[in-house]
Amino acid sequence: MAEVVRGKQEIRERVAAARAAGKRVGLVPTMGALHAGHRRLIEQSVAENDFTVLSVFVNPTQFGPAEDFDHYPRQLEADVAVAAEAGADVVFAPAPEEMYTGDHSTWVDEETMSEGLCGARRPGHFRGVATVCAKLFNIAQPDRAYFGRKDYQQVKIIERMVRDLDMSVEIRSVETVRGSDGLAVSSRNSYLDPDKRRASLAIWRALKQAAALILGGERSPRIVTDAVRSEIVRDGRLRVDYIEVVDAETLEPIVPLEGRIVIAVAVYCNHTRLIDNITVECPKPE
Repeated sequence: MAEVVRGKQEIRERVAAARAAGKRVGLVPTMGALHAGHRRLIEQSVAENDFTVLSVFVNPTQFGPAEDFDHYPRQLEADVAVAAEAGADVVFAPAPEEMYTGDHSTWVDEETMSEGLCGARRPGHFRGVATVCAKLFNIAQPDRAYFGRKDYQQVKIIERMVRDLDMSVEIRSVETVRGSDGLAVSSRNSYLDPDKRRASLAIWRALKQAAALILGGERSPRIVTDAVRSEIVRDGRLRVDYIEVVDAETLEPIVPLEGRIVIAVAVYCNHTRLIDNITVECPKPE
């Protein structure tokens, strides 16, 4: 089993010992409930570094008042087993009071890339994400940190934070892991019964159809988003939160479509909010 460390000073000591031995350090920040996507992140860190820290912390500051913080799955023992199997050296699993003092009043707030997509629907969410990631980077002092591309906006915001604040960590983004049916793996998939999971397969199906439209020459974002919406709501069991087609680097809307773009969606299946995306290179006109 991977060693479990609860305190900030303890994890700093483990990392310092690894560095003293000449080891490069990788960090995989998670909220636990580990799945195949997290395992892929751990495995990539293990392949590229000599010492891998997995953090398991359900971060209260990135949840809104009506969101699922109290019900978010917590399964530390199972997570530690997955971490050990994937090759992590240590699991950092702090309590909320270890990460946030009672009078905590300093935040990291990215002001541009966090405005649209999920940021527009979840006020304060990315402030919580950026702040906890900055804290984890300061605590663990990793050479590299690993994030999944399913949370595409999150990856771009963390990259921007690292650039803007001159943090000495390399952000590594890893391709979305999907089930055999195409659904992007997510801790929130545990909320879906078999019927709801089948309904949710329309999300990836719609994204692939939209990518095919663009590769076939479509350059109108409205036509692309209408096609995605039509497929997602076809059987009436899914509700669209947003569908956006944006520049892959700036996350800004782009008309007409050109260059590298991302089609990003957030969809509700009953009360479960699922996000996904697909990246497409628009062929240049001949």
